[in-house]
Amino acid sequence: MKWFYTIFQTIILVILISNPLMYFLFWDYFMKIDEIQRITLIGILILTEFFIILFIVKKLYHDPIIKLEFTIKNFLVWNLKDTDIEFKKTLNPNLNYALTFFAKTLNTLKNIKDEFIHGKEIRSEVDLGKEIQWKMLTKKMIEVPELEVIVKSKPAWEIGWDSYDIINQADNYYIYVWDATGHWVWAWFIMIMVNAMISWFAKVFKSWAIILARTNEILKPRVKANLLMSLLMVRWDSKEKKMYMTWAWHEYLMIYKHKQNKTFRIKSGWVALGMVKDISKIVKEQEIKFEENDIIVLYSDWVTEAINKSAKDWTEQMFMEDRLEESINNAPNVNLKDYKSARSVFNNITIDLSKFMWYKHTQLDDVTLAVIHYKWKDYDKSVDYPEVLPEEFITEWYWNQ
Repeated sequence: MKWFYTIFQTIILVILISNPLMYFLFWDYFMKIDEIQRITLIGILILTEFFIILFIVKKLYHDPIIKLEFTIKNFLVWNLKDTDIEFKKTLNPNLNYALTFFAKTLNTLKNIKDEFIHGKEIRSEVDLGKEIQWKMLTKKMIEVPELEVIVKSKPAWEIGWDSYDIINQADNYYIYVWDATGHWVWAWFIMIMVNAMISWFAKVFKSWAIILARTNEILKPRVKANLLMSLLMVRWDSKEKKMYMTWAWHEYLMIYKHKQNKTFRIKSGWVALGMVKDISKIVKEQEIKFEENDIIVLYSDWVTEAINKSAKDWTEQMFMEDRLEESINNAPNVNLKDYKSARSVFNNITIDLSKFMWYKHTQLDDVTLAVIHYKWKDYDKSVDYPEVLPEEFITEWYWNQ
């Protein structure tokens, strides 16, 4: 390409010196013609040289610069095509370097701006999802006869994939927590969809096992194979004063027995929603012995998998089930009473989690905790522990959104 540029430079140089050369070579001819013809011929030669030089300068310098200016102006007002910005090569190699640089720079800025605009659109959708979830998690919980229920969930990011709910149908109260595999939009979408289906099926069927089987029947064909949901559920029959448990591949159900002053674990099943097509013969509802002043704890995995470092590097420790049991057992009794409450247990788990996560906390997963107390007849909420923990009890971690 450089030799083309050299040729054009030579042509311009030749043109510039052509006038005196022509006078010298064609002097005799100029002398033979009259003065008017001589002036006319010289004028034609000068104009021809001018337009040749103008054409060369326009093609080599002016047009590429104008195209660059036009592209930059369109970029500033965002009037660009979806295709990459390109400039035609000129016969000037130095100008080609400059055009290539600007083309790459503008394409990079264009991609950044595209991602930023698209990111704003995604952010608006995320904000909408966050608002919907916030309304779900902060709605006024249904009062359950004979029970005191404390439940909270805290997403790790803008939207979460943990959640909880309390549903009432006639004499039955359905209390459950769940955790969707994966993160972000898909997990959130599954959480919303399952919550809606369970709320509806609870109006039709009594048993948790049937409700889950019907929900799974609809969910399975509509989600990817790796998108699952684990749930742990209890059903309180306020008429019979009985508690029933159902599960779908979730954490242990912890139950504190007041008479024994000890916490026991009940293992959940192995099948999650969305894992297999038909779970009707797998998932079961079973009665659990739940007496006055007993306490049930439901939780998502980050309660027991919370770590004591700000990142996972294979040296961290997890909170685990033993610490959770210890935290439940060591929860203080209600003031001047010989029993624990949902609030005392919930607060003590919160405090112990906070102390365990001693680092400047970075929450790596959603966390949900539900504590259910079968109230004794003399239970008085006014003498129970406060809902908001004093700051001196918390070192790092809060439930506050």
